[in-house]
Amino acid sequence: MYLYHFGIKELPFTLTPNTSYFFGLPSHKEAIQVLLTALKTGEGFIKVTGEVGTGKTLICRKLLNDLPDPFVAAYIPNPYLTPSELRRAVANELSVVLTDQTDQQEFTQRIQQRLIQISQENKSVVLIIDEAQALPIESIEALRLITNLETETRKLIQVVLFGQPELNQKLSLPELRQLKQRITFAYTLQLMDSDQVYQYVKHRMKVAGYKGADVFNDQCSKLLFKASKGTPRIVNVLCHKALMLAYGEGMQQVNVKHLKHAIVDTEAAEPIGNKLMLFTLSAVAIIMLAAGGYLSWLRYSL
Repeated sequence: MYLYHFGIKELPFTLTPNTSYFFGLPSHKEAIQVLLTALKTGEGFIKVTGEVGTGKTLICRKLLNDLPDPFVAAYIPNPYLTPSELRRAVANELSVVLTDQTDQQEFTQRIQQRLIQISQENKSVVLIIDEAQALPIESIEALRLITNLETETRKLIQVVLFGQPELNQKLSLPELRQLKQRITFAYTLQLMDSDQVYQYVKHRMKVAGYKGADVFNDQCSKLLFKASKGTPRIVNVLCHKALMLAYGEGMQQVNVKHLKHAIVDTEAAEPIGNKLMLFTLSAVAIIMLAAGGYLSWLRYSL
């Protein structure tokens, strides 16, 4: 694609959460600090919420990578599970073998034995659940019962919930008030401001191997901020499309025109200026890339 053109080793704006691109936005750093502090104090439930695309999964994976040695992590990325499926997922993460006939009582006994074993090794178990807003109400109650397991001095398992704002609404239901009362630490992720967008884009280009002058100047960063409202995922989408257009024109820097085309082509972006444009990004990109390929063919043919 445009890797060679910009002198980079990999695509800098993919949507896959990659901890090597962790920028350390103030909101993200604060969330990590809150999580580590809460875990060290032995709290039962910890909650991190944020809008779609604010970097929850990235922080989740960063936490998994940075957990201190005394912690044993169990990770559930897709929590749309029945109570039975959730219990089995937790057991599997903790290397507890369950049979098809294992009932709730036997599950509790086996899990407790495993948790006590880990505790005797001077370690703590933390269960990390991503996209927690997808947990069915019955499964949330099953999760609460799992966290009832404790010694006389501390909990045998801690739970970190990552979720969209809908998680807050679900936890406000009367039938989940017991679990809500157990959430002792909570953090809400914030969106980026204009300067943070500029630094974020620059950081990702640098991690990808770029070494030249800014590809996205200050004017482009301000436009990125307006169109994305500071949401990292939307910034990534717009930057990737803008880089494609700049490459198609043989340019080393992205300009406002490239970004405006990218914005029009991205449904999640906030419309900027005139909504009516002659071509969609896909059509413009095809034309430009074709023209670039044709010029290259001419050079080698002459």
